[in-house]
Amino acid sequence: MPALEVPAIMPAQEAIHRPLPGPAEIVSRTSRHNIVNGFIALLFAVTGPLVILLSVGRNGGLSADDISSWIFAAYAVGGALTVVYSLLYRQPIAIMWTIPGAVLVGASMNHLSFPEIIGAYLASGVLILVLGLTGTVGRIMGAIPLPIVMGMVAGVFLPFGIAMVDAFGTAPTIAGVMLLTFLVVSRIAALARLLPPVLAALLTGAAALAFGDTFTFERPLTFAFASPNLYWPVFSWQAIAELTVPLAVTVIGIQNAQGFVILQQVGYRPPQNALTTACGYGSLVFGILGSVPTCVTGPSNAILNTSGPKEDRYISGMVFGILAIAFGVSAPFMTALGLALPTAFIAMLGGLAMLAVLQGAFVSAFRGDFTLGALTAFIVTMSGMTLLNVGAPFWGLVFGYLVSRLLEPDAFRKLRDAAEG
Repeated sequence: MPALEVPAIMPAQEAIHRPLPGPAEIVSRTSRHNIVNGFIALLFAVTGPLVILLSVGRNGGLSADDISSWIFAAYAVGGALTVVYSLLYRQPIAIMWTIPGAVLVGASMNHLSFPEIIGAYLASGVLILVLGLTGTVGRIMGAIPLPIVMGMVAGVFLPFGIAMVDAFGTAPTIAGVMLLTFLVVSRIAALARLLPPVLAALLTGAAALAFGDTFTFERPLTFAFASPNLYWPVFSWQAIAELTVPLAVTVIGIQNAQGFVILQQVGYRPPQNALTTACGYGSLVFGILGSVPTCVTGPSNAILNTSGPKEDRYISGMVFGILAIAFGVSAPFMTALGLALPTAFIAMLGGLAMLAVLQGAFVSAFRGDFTLGALTAFIVTMSGMTLLNVGAPFWGLVFGYLVSRLLEPDAFRKLRDAAEG
């Protein structure tokens, strides 16, 4: 009797890049660019975003143990996913936690219990997982023209450039030293090949901190390991209706959209369905440990692609992931160290690292077709609006797409003709 053939109901995930690199190849491809970019991306991820996490947790009445478990999941588990997927697909893929999702949850903590919120985390993880396994995300992202997505990305990243300028008002010496160093090293090509300009800015900025009085600790710096908790969810219709879809949108329509387009912009083909599936599985683990859902990050991916040969940048992702694991495991110690860094120092470092990405976003958004849609996406994203508990970057994509559909039909015809030809 012939075997029954079961039709595939779920498309295969994107193929893993084979052969996988072995230890010898990884060591041989590791360079100062990989290490510096991974370190700076981690430094960015554990400062500004961490402050948001701490603020949401404290304002929501979470205990120190709850917040520590959240930090462990967000960084240690996220770091492990980063290492695995950067290695499997030979791309610098930073997988962390959704910042707008944390802000969204913070507004719900005054009327929902934490176990109810955990239940919404898990429901969001299941929704994200289904969208990834069925290939829905890949089709949606493929239908949105790149210039519109880049308009949204430009709106998300522009505040980092503005924060870099603002740093001159709060710490002019540190900001000036770092900017001058970056410009000088960038201008001297031979020196830039030996010393990445962002690393040079980091070193001189750290020296300025050491000789100043702006580096202080809010609490005693003692080493301690994180103690993650396991949470039993409570599934309430109120929490699921209020949070599940908005949380999934923050992952897919805001964070992952940024991360994917950053990778595309530098020449990679990010495995969108596989990464969305990973975010679904990751969100289930994150949720049990008390953290908001998993996502592919935009800013960290941008920093990981700052410099170095493209074929070696997956090492930057692995460095970032390993450092994130170390941070999550030693969360109490590393949190005190990261929070001691002045805002101006982080703003300058992050702004300098993302200058090239911001430039590329503007060029891609406004140099060809779909410029009106891209402009709409940029303006809506910059507005910071919130509608139906969903943030501005998602609505930037929605309104940008609708404006182009209505007012730039020729651009869509050209895009369709090019795809068919």
